[in-house]
Amino acid sequence: MLIDHWPLLGLRLTTPRLELRLPSGEELSELADLAAEGVHDPDRMPFSVPWTDLLPSERARSVVQHHWLQLGDWTPDNWALNLAVFEHGQIVGQQTIAARNYASLREVNTGSWLGLRHQRRGIGTEMRTAVLHLAFAGLQAAEATSGAFTDNPASFRVSSKLGYEPDGIERLTVRGQVTAMRRLRISRARWEKHQKASVSIDGLDACLSLLGLTEKADELPDGLC
Repeated sequence: MLIDHWPLLGLRLTTPRLELRLPSGEELSELADLAAEGVHDPDRMPFSVPWTDLLPSERARSVVQHHWLQLGDWTPDNWALNLAVFEHGQIVGQQTIAARNYASLREVNTGSWLGLRHQRRGIGTEMRTAVLHLAFAGLQAAEATSGAFTDNPASFRVSSKLGYEPDGIERLTVRGQVTAMRRLRISRARWEKHQKASVSIDGLDACLSLLGLTEKADELPDGLC
């Protein structure tokens, strides 16, 4: 079976109303269709790579290609897991968790998007909560990072609720304009203080080697806390 060769297909994160997992082929098509419908107000750009400026059909195709590219380029030292987010069985967006040199650094980065019609209902907070639980409870991460442009208050509200702290400013050129990305970071201790949601993880043990761990992560390496 394919899952024997690619156990990430069996990884599931479940919250009270959401399920996060890799999509099937048809579900990936649904995710692409959702992106084509719109992800944000076209007057602003919340992404450092402005993929949503593409025409709807090209935007949809880019979702499919990016999904395949991340899986095809996967190594235990450099990975990005693009999880489809389902609310009661309906695809509502994508939540990414990524890492480089995870075995030694124990640090992950997250990013996400939601279809326009599914925004402002608390889904963004719940799906970020799910991948933070995967990182800290499942993989024994030391820290997690994120970021948002200064004109994206919704993302900051999510990060604030979950306990993130400021981590400096990064200047980027987007749409030909210089803009400021406010970096955010949450430590394991901050996560333990703020986490309250119920999240279950299924199928993780079989995935550990693909995520840079040789066995179940019970302890952090020396020097990390």
